[in-house]
Amino acid sequence: MTKPITDPTLQTLDLRSRDIFRRIVDSYLRDGEPVGSRNLSRLLPSTLSPATVRNVMSDLEHLGLVYAPHISAGRLPTQKGLRFFVDAFMELGDLTEEERRAIEAQMKASGSGASVEHMLTEASQMLSGLSRGAGVVLTAKNEMPLKHIEFIQLEPSRALAVLVSQSGDVENRVVELSPGVTTSQLHEASNFLNAHIRGRTLAEARTEIERLKDETRQALDTLSQALVEKGLAIWAGAESGLPARLIVRGRANLLENVTAQADLELLKHLFDDLETKDGLIQLLDLAESGSGVRIFIGSENKLFSLSGSSLVVAPYRDKDARVVGALGVIGPTRLNYARIVPMVDYTAQLISRMLR
Repeated sequence: MTKPITDPTLQTLDLRSRDIFRRIVDSYLRDGEPVGSRNLSRLLPSTLSPATVRNVMSDLEHLGLVYAPHISAGRLPTQKGLRFFVDAFMELGDLTEEERRAIEAQMKASGSGASVEHMLTEASQMLSGLSRGAGVVLTAKNEMPLKHIEFIQLEPSRALAVLVSQSGDVENRVVELSPGVTTSQLHEASNFLNAHIRGRTLAEARTEIERLKDETRQALDTLSQALVEKGLAIWAGAESGLPARLIVRGRANLLENVTAQADLELLKHLFDDLETKDGLIQLLDLAESGSGVRIFIGSENKLFSLSGSSLVVAPYRDKDARVVGALGVIGPTRLNYARIVPMVDYTAQLISRMLR
């Protein structure tokens, strides 16, 4: 499918310049190496001298679309050039029926009787294997609909709060008890919460309990009421301290064919970024702010700007069409975007269907 010519930069290029630019980018995405005028002149269908090709490359460089990494070297696309190529020229491929069936079979096998986190880990591993990049899945813990909460007394002053999501994930927190709290009051608080939290996210549950303040006072004694508020507060506090879980698989793929020290330094920055929890929620913001798959090249994505990596990311949704996470592929800027975009898109749609 040919894209309409709306980009002002594209309108300044004649057909010859477009052809040469596309071949520079195609060569970079395939080999990662600069391509020179002599080689390009051999590849072009029309008979153009290396000198003519050099003049066109100089014009492309003036537009900021390509650059020469070394004196007398060939040209590579800049980040601006890659963005221009993706927006103006890239023709997305589509998954074959065989690829769709393979992805679906792997995801269904991982989701059968397993926790959501296990299914998402498998999705990350699968994207890594298919893309030869790092597969990444982000899930917002506080968006999972709740199923059950229970308080279990450990000793007179402490209890275990057990929270179960509708997806089957179970998490525990220790709650400090007020003096005099009895086992029956623990049950009473659990029963009241379970009557009002089922199917709601943690944020929705807190809003609902706040709305039912008068009813809570009538239904519960003072200690049980305090326990209800404390139980929700401790979960909300835990969630705010850890806004999301990041699952990354395939870091080793990024080390393939890397020999230059500068590239290794960039990868070190990327690995450091992937280990840092700060700012991960930006991934959800990036995915949620646009529908479908989004492509971020190099410094366009603040989270990984130091490493100059590219990110292809798409949101996935729960049964109520709320964005509850994002998945994608992180790798060098020479990712095979045309192949990875439909792969990420289909996997995100598949996970959304499975969560429903």
